[in-house]
Formats: sequence, structure tokens, C-alpha cells
Amino acid sequence: MQLRYAFRLYPEPGQARALARAFGCARVVYNDAVRARRDAHAAGSPYPSLSLLSRTLLTAAKQRPERAWLGEVSAVVLQQSLRDAEQAYRNFFASVKGERKGPKTALPRMKSRKDTRQAIRFTANARWSITPGGRLNLPKIGAVQVAWSRSVPATPSSVTVIKDSAGRFFASFVIDTDPAADATRMPDTGQSIGIDLGLTHFAVLSDGTKIDSPRFLRRAEKKLKKAQKNLSRKQKGSKNRAKARLKVARAHAAVADARREFHHQLSTRLIRENQAIAVEDLAVNALARTRLAKSVHDAGWGSFLNMLAYKAARYGRTLITIGRFEPTSQVCSTCGTNNGPKPLHVREWTCTACGTVHDRDINAARNVKTAAGLAVTACGAPVRPGAIPAQREETGSHGIPAGDCAA
Repeated sequence: MQLRYAFRLYPEPGQARALARAFGCARVVYNDAVRARRDAHAAGSPYPSLSLLSRTLLTAAKQRPERAWLGEVSAVVLQQSLRDAEQAYRNFFASVKGERKGPKTALPRMKSRKDTRQAIRFTANARWSITPGGRLNLPKIGAVQVAWSRSVPATPSSVTVIKDSAGRFFASFVIDTDPAADATRMPDTGQSIGIDLGLTHFAVLSDGTKIDSPRFLRRAEKKLKKAQKNLSRKQKGSKNRAKARLKVARAHAAVADARREFHHQLSTRLIRENQAIAVEDLAVNALARTRLAKSVHDAGWGSFLNMLAYKAARYGRTLITIGRFEPTSQVCSTCGTNNGPKPLHVREWTCTACGTVHDRDINAARNVKTAAGLAVTACGAPVRPGAIPAQREETGSHGIPAGDCAA
């Protein structure tokens, strides 16, 4: 599995100018490639190949006075920009044909010099390196200081230098993980859990644990409102407006970083403690269009579920997603009786069949676990037939059917 490891960069003023020059050259080459594609489409000609674009937009362009400054940056950066344009068109055509999963991909557009996020990529051909002193040595930029928050487990295959909307620089390394090291880091465990995601509590587990929602955006709203108000009062195009925009971006970045850290810590904890995890398939996009939109975005369920998915695949865990129409809040987790729908303000209810008093969220989490086939009886058999986590050495094994309890 390939993962990205991101580290903060602190370039010196001269290096920051060199990076800005590289960002600009990569943007110009990308736009030239998009323009060449558009011109070919308008003329009814075949799309130019990557090799032809490389000869005309790079090799020949550097010989002209109006494009001579392309030679001031690494040629690998420009080649990767051409490849990015090529990949953007491939993604678009794959989306049109239905071969690409997810939402439809739009036709590639020109990049603007005012885009708040910029990136360039160096492959192994660029001969970038990490110096003995821990700096990142980039061609035609220099040795940039890196804040190493952790060690890199393997030799990176490429590095992407990113400047985000808050003006921060990051180095993103592509790493191939080692399955043997991952197995040692996360040994097998026989535990399983069901998770019910919500807004009052971010997550409620089937064992009764409730994890409060930090509500990072709600807590930072006063500061964000003040920064946004200061930005709206600045004259457009002025330097003061640029400074105010940067303050707003940094405030939002702090909220996003805190939320991401919370998601990482919680997902890693759940993956470490449980061999199998059951979650509900939430319609996040639909919920984000309701009156609860701000709270849904603040919770970040989609990002959290994505982290659970890739960490489960990396460490050999089982992640089971049940259908969103499963009546987890209506069914009694004790006797299985459906007591009908309940308004959101009903947090506790009593089963009409067995008289059990249920906490709404804990009952839902237990039903999520049961619907995934992870709940077991005293003899270890699943309550209802379904997929159960297979051990890493026994992939393809099957659980004991519910009818074999007496054996």
C-alpha cells in the first residue's frame, strides 16, 4: 500500500522565491498543455501526445525569449506538470464513460496565479535528496529545513512540495508500506465493535463508550467571525486585504488541523483495539444540505470513515459497512422487536415487547454490530449469519453457523 507522509517545510526567503518561481513555471506549462488540447479539439485534430507537448512546450519553448525563464527551474517539475494535465484529461474521459468511480469529473480548466493552493512534484529523476543534517535538498532550490515529526519508514519514491492557502509549505512523500512491519505494529485481536456516528456525541460504541464531539468549528466561530469581518472591510486588491485573507486562511487551517488530528487519533485507537469494526453507510452529502449542514461539516464523518477504511486495509482489519436504511434506531437490540420510528429528541425509550430501557445511541451501535454479523452468543457463534473477521493466517475461513451452538 502506498501512503503519503507530510512534513512542514521552512524555506529561507531566497528558497521561498525559488519555490514561487517553480510554482509559476509549472502553472504556465500546465495551462499551455490545456490550451493545446482545446485548440486541437476546436480544429477537429487529434489530441497532441505527451511527447509532442514536451518537445513543443518545453524543449522548443525554452529557446524562445518569451519562455526562456522556463530553464530556471528543474525540468522534472515541468515534465510532471505536463503529466498532470494528461492525467486530468484521462480522468475526465474515464468519468464521462462511467469507468471512474465517484462524482463526475469536470473538464480540466486553466490554473490561476491567484489559486491559494500550489504544488510541484519531484520524482527520483530529479535527484532530490535528504542531507545528513536532515534538510530536503531540491534541485535549483537548495537545502530546505524540514520539521521531521516522525521517521520515514522507507525510501520515498517522490516528493511533492505544497503551499497551502495559509501560506505554509509542506513536503509530501510517497511511501510503500511494509506488510510485515504493519503486522508487528498492530497484532491481531479478537475484539469487534459497532459504531454509531452522531452530532451530540461524535461516536457511540456498542460497548457503551461515548466519545464527545469536539465541535472545532463551533468553538472557533467567534475568532473566525472577527477575522472574516476584518477581511470584508479591506479594499479589494490592497496589501492589507491580502494580509487579512491570510489571517482567515490560517484560522480555518487551525480548525481543519485539529479536526484531522482528532480523526487520526480516534481511528488509530479503534483499529488497534479491534479486529473488526462495523459502521453505517451515511449519506453525508445529503445530510450536508439540511439545516444541520454546519454541524455535519464540523463533524467530518466522511474523512473519519475514509481513515478507518485505509487503516483497516493496511493493518489487516475488517471494516464492515451496513446499509443506511437498516432500522438501527427502531429495533430493540435485546429481543429484536421493531418499535417504530422515533423523533431525534427521543434519547431513551422502552421496548414494548421485553421492557428493556434503551439509550438511543448505544442501542443503535449494538444493532450496527449485530447487522454486520459481529455480535456473538455465549458459545461464540454469530447472532445472525454474516461476515465475521478472518484471521490474517486464515483468510477465507468461515464462522460457526448459529445452528451449531449445541455441538
